[in-house]
Amino acid sequence: MTGYLWHLLLVLATLLGGAGTLPAQERVILVAPVVGSINPGVAEFVVDCIRRAEKEQAEALILQLDTPGGLDASMRKINQAIANSRVPVVVYVSPKGARAASAGVFITIAAHVAAMAPGTNIGAAHPVAVGLGAPDKVMSEKVLNDMAAYGRALALERGRNADWVEKAVRKSVSIDAAEALRLKVIDLVAENLGELVGALNNRTVRTAAGPRPLKTTGVPLREIPEGLGTRILKHIADPNIAFILMLIGLAGLYFELSHPGTILPGVVGAISLLLAFYAFQTLPVNFIGVLLILLAFIFFILEIYVTSFGLLTLAGLISLALGGMMLFRGGEAEGGMAVAWNILIPSLGAIALFFLGISALVVKSQMRRSLTGPAGLVGERGVAYTALTPEGRVFVHGEYWQAVSDTPVAKGEAVEVLEVRGLTLRVRPLTRQQ
Repeated sequence: MTGYLWHLLLVLATLLGGAGTLPAQERVILVAPVVGSINPGVAEFVVDCIRRAEKEQAEALILQLDTPGGLDASMRKINQAIANSRVPVVVYVSPKGARAASAGVFITIAAHVAAMAPGTNIGAAHPVAVGLGAPDKVMSEKVLNDMAAYGRALALERGRNADWVEKAVRKSVSIDAAEALRLKVIDLVAENLGELVGALNNRTVRTAAGPRPLKTTGVPLREIPEGLGTRILKHIADPNIAFILMLIGLAGLYFELSHPGTILPGVVGAISLLLAFYAFQTLPVNFIGVLLILLAFIFFILEIYVTSFGLLTLAGLISLALGGMMLFRGGEAEGGMAVAWNILIPSLGAIALFFLGISALVVKSQMRRSLTGPAGLVGERGVAYTALTPEGRVFVHGEYWQAVSDTPVAKGEAVEVLEVRGLTLRVRPLTRQQ
């Protein structure tokens, strides 16, 4: 019994000793590409990358940035995630030829470490409205002052050149990597990722968890690829794309309802609507705008069944225009989230031409001579089955009819129907009229 107890104690001691010497989690530096305009899809991707870096306790997260700018709301979401990150976030403007313009300036300035590759540039951060209409002077000044103050606050927080950042906002100045380093807008200039990792070693940064020294020597790099959902949202989470997708979806459903069984328009319409609503989740949607667009399509459908002489089409176009302008809240105050004129006007024009064409076909069909019933027989030609003196029988439209003629008609002579009187036709001899 004592031997068994001794063996049990030996096994427990071995297990406990082994537990105390488990290998530590592998250190890694995560690299994420941030390419293209800054929109809600990109913002979600960056936020997810920061969460992943924290979960994996990465040594650092490098964001390879190349952007012409983007939406203010998305940029601020990225910067908030960086400010609250417990893992150092490095923004690296690369490769050569890349840029950090407009919203990219603020993201670079907000990073714990800002770096650029040779041959890149940063600047031109003046706010630009991409929505409908030109803002008034007071609103433009408010937005400009807000962005300038925001840029200064980010630069002062990171110990960077706040005066230059304000100049980039107010005067749209832009500089290359070497000048940015000289003016202390960024911290490093690195030829490639390997050189950047080497330059980061032993640098201490202040994260949300406190000061943290970077130990990057020998630490492997691992790229975070964009997921399918991120790639889709990155492209469709644009106010203009979302608006077009909604129009395609409604048009597809309209064709499917008006021509049941065609299948393809309904499938395309349903997919487009789902993608549009997926994009709406990340955009500041005003559902009054959505309802106005739906009301516009109801007007268009009624135009086909109700003779309104174009009034319903006009009401639909007005409702669609108002819905497009009201579809997203905020306009420039939200970073220009609105449907652009160069998207809204062609959409209105295409829909107007389509429904005007449909209305013209409907009017034309209503004005066409009836082809059925008594009215459809007037003008038809046939043959006298018997002599008409003045009454007899004729063969018209595949049927035998009682007929009467003011002028005698010989058997076999061609006749034309002038009038329908109950079940009797009034005809005239055709050959004598020609």
